[in-house]
Amino acid sequence: RSVYDGEEHGRFMEKLEARIRNHDREIEKMCNFHYQGFVDSITELLKVRGEAQKLKHQVTDTNRKLQNEGKDLVVSMEELKQCRLQQRNISATVDKLTLCLPVLEMYSKLREQMKSKRHYPALKTLEHLEHTYLPQVSHYRFCKIMVDNIPKLREEIKDVSMSDLKDFLESIRKHSDKIGETAMKQAQQQRNLDNIVSQHPRIGGGKKYKKDICASSDPEVKNTSPMSEQDSGILDVEDDDDDEEVLVYQNPEIGCHLICFFQGARETFENYYRKQRRKQARLVLQPPSNMHETLDGYRKYFNQIVGFFVVEDHILHTTQGLVNRAYIDELWEMALSKTIAALRTHSSYCSDPNLVLDLKNLIVLFADTLQGYGFPVNQLFDMLLEVRDQYSETLLKKWSGVFRNILDSDNYSPIPVANEELYKKIIGQFPFQDPELEKQPFPKKFPFSEFVPKVYNQIKEFIYACLKFSEDLHLSSTEVDDMIRKSTNLLLTRMLSNCLQNVIKRKNTGLTELVQIIINTTHLEKSCKFLEEFITNITNVLPETVHTTKLYGTTTFKDARHAAEEEIYTNLNQKIDQFLQLADYDWMAAEAGSKASDYLVDLIAFLRSTFAVFTHLPGKVAQTACMSACKHLSTSLMQLLLEAEVRQLTLGALKQFNLDVEECEQFARSGPVPGFQGDTLQLAFIDLRQLLDLFIQWDWSTYLADYGQPTCKYLRVNPTTALILLEKMKDASRKNNVFAQFRKNERDKQKLIDTVAKQLRSLINSHH
Repeated sequence: RSVYDGEEHGRFMEKLEARIRNHDREIEKMCNFHYQGFVDSITELLKVRGEAQKLKHQVTDTNRKLQNEGKDLVVSMEELKQCRLQQRNISATVDKLTLCLPVLEMYSKLREQMKSKRHYPALKTLEHLEHTYLPQVSHYRFCKIMVDNIPKLREEIKDVSMSDLKDFLESIRKHSDKIGETAMKQAQQQRNLDNIVSQHPRIGGGKKYKKDICASSDPEVKNTSPMSEQDSGILDVEDDDDDEEVLVYQNPEIGCHLICFFQGARETFENYYRKQRRKQARLVLQPPSNMHETLDGYRKYFNQIVGFFVVEDHILHTTQGLVNRAYIDELWEMALSKTIAALRTHSSYCSDPNLVLDLKNLIVLFADTLQGYGFPVNQLFDMLLEVRDQYSETLLKKWSGVFRNILDSDNYSPIPVANEELYKKIIGQFPFQDPELEKQPFPKKFPFSEFVPKVYNQIKEFIYACLKFSEDLHLSSTEVDDMIRKSTNLLLTRMLSNCLQNVIKRKNTGLTELVQIIINTTHLEKSCKFLEEFITNITNVLPETVHTTKLYGTTTFKDARHAAEEEIYTNLNQKIDQFLQLADYDWMAAEAGSKASDYLVDLIAFLRSTFAVFTHLPGKVAQTACMSACKHLSTSLMQLLLEAEVRQLTLGALKQFNLDVEECEQFARSGPVPGFQGDTLQLAFIDLRQLLDLFIQWDWSTYLADYGQPTCKYLRVNPTTALILLEKMKDASRKNNVFAQFRKNERDKQKLIDTVAKQLRSLINSHH
């Protein structure tokens, strides 16, 4: 631009021209240098052109010939191309059909299963179809139709499953008692089998339940209860009406098994199932009002509960998610508390010990059955210990009636035996040994009456009855021994003691019966050591063991014997009082009779015959009874003499009274009961003797002179008693000698009586 804008344009053009001329010269030199080669090349190229023309003609001819010859090949190749294309299409079609056919087959299978109402496999087929097959062919229109139908099918299966679940719930509610009955029968069979095996360990060691055992339907679920793998036989129970098998837990197709695959509806199924089962549990656990009346009532109640929990255990081990261990444990805790409460209430109404024992065995079977399924049952066994106390009470009441009947029906006479057979029979019933009795010839008599062997054997029967209840309670030998001993003590101290006391206190029990009761209780007391040995033999707990309860039988029979002794003393005194009521003294008689009063003679005869019966009594008892009777007779005679109604009496009346006292003394001297030393028995009448001697001998000077001295002849005469009697004689003397009082002798006698009375008053006053 500077060249055009400046003034040097011409100069620039000159330079440019010069430059061009230089380049032209160089080009010309270059061309001249290569010209010959160029010519040679052109010449050579012309030669080549000719050859190329020849080659072209040859190629054209060859191509023409080749075209003519290759027309058939081209046609064949075109045909081959079409075949290859068809083959490729066919292969692709086969591959696609291979993918589609399983889907169509699964869908067809699904339809068939839905049609045949096999909803559980239909659901599994649907799951496979949806998650495995359809994703592989999802781009086909028919797959879209299937995908659209899947929610409808699923909802249909869900509805049918809910219906099946309801039917299943109704079915297990209806058949739970039969399921429970079968389960308890199998548990009983197993217990019997275990007992046989324990007794004969080589026999049948590998036997199982009578029915075949099968495992859970889900191999992945591990069973935790011992019998959960053995319940398929239980859940097939026989219908009593038509002898056909009623399959309660039909198969895995039941609706409750489906919830594992309904993720959206799982909670709905679980909640519905658990809610309905809780309602059924409340109905099952509600005992009938008359359940306590028969054992069948308890059995039906237990069957329903066992059936309920057998089904729950089976559901736990054959499904996933419908129930879990926590839910079943909670349900069991509730059921256990309600069951125990119901049993406590209804068993308390039972008064039959046999029914209580049967109930105990049924509860043990109930507990063992459920324990076999893994349910804790310790509370049931604890409750059985409470039932044991009630059982003991019912036993006590029953045996109280038994003892009462034995005592009421006894003749209270020694048991006669006419031959060796009867003798051995009695010895076999009651532990009695008496060498003297064995030497005696037949017929002979045991010292005790029939109620002794009967009572002894009934006590043993009571012990057996107590032992029956302790079986299968998993108690130690010491606990069983303690229970038996405590119950036996209650039987002895409460029931038998009360029965004996009632017989002893009964109004129509005579002296002969009381004497026999004393003899009987003596022998029963001696037999207590044999009862101790009997309990030891059946419990294998030695009596020397620490904390072993001792039997109170000795105390019981001693108390009964003492009560009988006291009753003998009382009865004797009452008989004496009855005879004394017949006394009819003429207190104003001038002279005494020639013999003792008739009533007293009869009384002495009665006492002699009575004490003759006391020959089998212990010596001290007979002596005490005799001394008590004599003392009571002496006291009663003294009261008869001093009673206020007898206001006056004569010396003749006193002499007659003295004859009666002498008769009593003669009775005492005759030794009605052996064992008294010297005049011990006569001392019972010493007060009367000294008083009568004082008045009959009129020995007041000696009495007044020696009063208060230990060697006093009339030491037993109380001055107050003497004064009362003297006042009665003074009044009689005044009445009989109203006109004779002017005689000197009578006046002197009256003065003497007054003087003695005055001195007696002085004695009395000086000692008060």
